[in-house]
Amino acid sequence: MSIGYAYLAVIHEKKMDRKIFPRTLKLNGLDAQTMRDDLCAYFHATFDRYESLFEVLNGDEAYYKKPISLRHPLIFYYGHTATFFINKLLLAGLIHQRINPRFESMFAVGVDEMSWDDLNDAHYGWPTVEEVKHYRGQVREVVDTVIRIAPLNMPVSWKNPWWAIPMGIEHERIHLETSSVLIRQHELKQVKPHPDWLPCLQSGPAPVNDWVNIAAGSVSLGKDKQSPYYGWDNEYGVHSAEVDAFQAARYLVSNGEFLGFVEAGGYGNDECWEEEGRAWKHFAQANHPTFWVESTQGWKLRLMLEEIPMPWDWPVDVNYHEAKAFCNWKAKLEGRLVRLPTEDEWQRLYAQTGLAEILENKLAPANIHLDHFASSCPVNQFQQGDLYDVVGNVWQWTETPIYPYNGFEVHPIYDDFTTPTYDHRHAIIKGGSWISCGNEALSFSRYAFRRHFFQHAGFRYVASDAPVTQMYTNFETDGWLTSHLEQQYGDTYFDVQNPMAVLAGIAIKAMADKPAKQALDIGCGVGRASFELARHFEQVTGVDFTARFIGLADQMATNGLIRYTLVEEGELVSYKERHLSDLGLDDVRHKVDFYQGDACNLKPIFSGYDLIFAVNLIDRLYSPRKFLESVHDRLNAGGILLIASSYSWSEGQTKREEWIGGFKKDAENYTSLDGLKDILGEHFHCVGEPAEIPYVYRETRRKFQYTLMEVTVWEKKHDF
Repeated sequence: MSIGYAYLAVIHEKKMDRKIFPRTLKLNGLDAQTMRDDLCAYFHATFDRYESLFEVLNGDEAYYKKPISLRHPLIFYYGHTATFFINKLLLAGLIHQRINPRFESMFAVGVDEMSWDDLNDAHYGWPTVEEVKHYRGQVREVVDTVIRIAPLNMPVSWKNPWWAIPMGIEHERIHLETSSVLIRQHELKQVKPHPDWLPCLQSGPAPVNDWVNIAAGSVSLGKDKQSPYYGWDNEYGVHSAEVDAFQAARYLVSNGEFLGFVEAGGYGNDECWEEEGRAWKHFAQANHPTFWVESTQGWKLRLMLEEIPMPWDWPVDVNYHEAKAFCNWKAKLEGRLVRLPTEDEWQRLYAQTGLAEILENKLAPANIHLDHFASSCPVNQFQQGDLYDVVGNVWQWTETPIYPYNGFEVHPIYDDFTTPTYDHRHAIIKGGSWISCGNEALSFSRYAFRRHFFQHAGFRYVASDAPVTQMYTNFETDGWLTSHLEQQYGDTYFDVQNPMAVLAGIAIKAMADKPAKQALDIGCGVGRASFELARHFEQVTGVDFTARFIGLADQMATNGLIRYTLVEEGELVSYKERHLSDLGLDDVRHKVDFYQGDACNLKPIFSGYDLIFAVNLIDRLYSPRKFLESVHDRLNAGGILLIASSYSWSEGQTKREEWIGGFKKDAENYTSLDGLKDILGEHFHCVGEPAEIPYVYRETRRKFQYTLMEVTVWEKKHDF
């Protein structure tokens, strides 16, 4: 036993004298004074605990020397959580003046590295430790004053300006954990023992893992805005799924169980590793878990403040890549599919334990919330039903990249908490660790990290033949594309009806009692009109030359929803989620197929239609005449052709000699309608009079284009 560990053993008994760290607050009470008192106590307990974490640093050097190159030095995190309070209270309108503009800029934004080799070599003129400590004292006074005297309307809910206060507290609790991980990665000489941070002293042989049967069942996830407890934006919305029966390991994978993988040469066997994991392993030159330390006395384990002889029955701390490689190795030994659980499967594990949320002020039946230790403990210490450590000890990696539930919204004063993680690169972790507190300790919390990231995280493996469903996560951010999405699926501006819905209605009305088997939406863009036409037609084909349009339309057909950002002004954006169900179109999306194609050179398969719908097309084609002269071959006799265009001819899109109108001919004005009549007249007759339909194209919150399209309807002559 090391000297530091012996010191901790002497004072370990003092742990039980410490008050239980306050749980996340219930925010929907009716008594304002009680809410003020509870928030004040919750704030000060969190602020105190965070500052006690930094007391483990052994001198000022430890604040400025980076524990790892990928992150800021610890002086940043010491100041960051304080500036977060000020910045959010300003946005919420609860305060109106900054304390230290320099600090509130310098300490505002952390680092979420894109890859393990994104070395952060930026140099900052960091303030002294004493300056930051003084600043934290100023922030404490400001927040305390706001809680005591600012006007308060109950309850404290999502839209209440006071939401910023629990947001700041829960944010600091997140950084209590992430900063402890950085301290664990610091050089030992930079840290020292501390009575508030006492590790577990128990260890023994690793238990033999075995399988537990988990019954099939349903999961229904997502909070609504009426929930009494604080939540981050990704927790809200709706998600439901049916989960097949599977088997799960009784225990988290222990250091002893993981040793088998290490001794079998798992780190040297590329076949065990996924492609991204192999790249990380080779870059990091990893041959054992990061917190394992080789010594002449055998393996040791790096804790937050010291190294101890390896506790083989504690859970192994690894990143996603290492956990996945172990599962692949285990699968070969078992002769069946072994993998990490999905988020939905973890919820089935939680349901089977019969656990309740950690909301009461009594010791949790798990190594969580700092109730027991400032470290992991044996994997067979906390039994929860037939399993152990479904909650607590270490976070558990899942197979699921974080994604938004249906109905996801960002909170207006923290719009970048989750949205940057919707990139298929951030895997969800569940269950919490020994230091997970407040919101982190609840079953509905959703946190995700990049797969190469280290947290106090390990894993449990499962055996299942069920495929892992990859959920739809993307927010389209290309401004050109998102303006098209908003035009077709978004809000109504200046009382102008959605043009695609209006035009589809005109087309359907023109069909009257004609056959309505197949329709072609040529130049379909992002697909709204195709879905509208599917209300009437048995099958609709959408074709567009632009692959990115087709990709977005296909996403809408596949998922029934689309997510995108809209430019508000400059670099500021808002986040939108649009559902076909909200448009009454969800039950027809199975009737629509999308393809990339050239309207001037379509394959013969695109034929036999009862309607051809061409909106905003002809003035975008390189040869509109070629399209118009052959379109009758793709339409059934008596079929309808609808053309709508603003005739915005441009030599950048269509060479001047290819224009079908908009110029002088025989010294007289020759319009595009004249050109349509001349080209289509042989095979079509025009039905009714042309009409003008407006549409609004949003560029930014305050800039729009208002355009008129001329609409003509043509019926194919029966003798053709």
